[in-house]
Amino acid sequence: MLIYDDTFSWEGWGGKLRLASGECWLRIFDLEKGTAKGLAHLRPIVVIVSDVPESRMSVRSCTGHIATRVTKTFNIEPHRMLYIEYYPQTAYGDHKQYTIPEKYDAVDFTWHEGRAIEPRWRTLKSPMLDVIKGIVEKRTTP
Repeated sequence: MLIYDDTFSWEGWGGKLRLASGECWLRIFDLEKGTAKGLAHLRPIVVIVSDVPESRMSVRSCTGHIATRVTKTFNIEPHRMLYIEYYPQTAYGDHKQYTIPEKYDAVDFTWHEGRAIEPRWRTLKSPMLDVIKGIVEKRTTP
């Protein structure tokens, strides 16, 4: 079940300068809500973040900070969360003749004193990729 689908702002550091502050598109799914009883998930909370054009910072450059803020804001246990960065397909070139395919990257963190540090990226592959695409497409299809 989708529990959040909107832009999400984070404050950076640096006081008044708000260094590394920005916003992203954030979707949070709780796989335990709305499913049949008896099905257990090791990581039932799926967090998907994507860049938005108006942000000054990319999700990749602030991934630990975003993950930390999301867990605190939404009261999520970090070890029960699957954190994913989504990059849509993009076209480039004079006539948009080249494309970079869409990509889902899972990010694993070391958690220290409630903070996400040492991010490690890995490309999601089947069958987990199919599961994630299924919940995203199910939500966006009318």
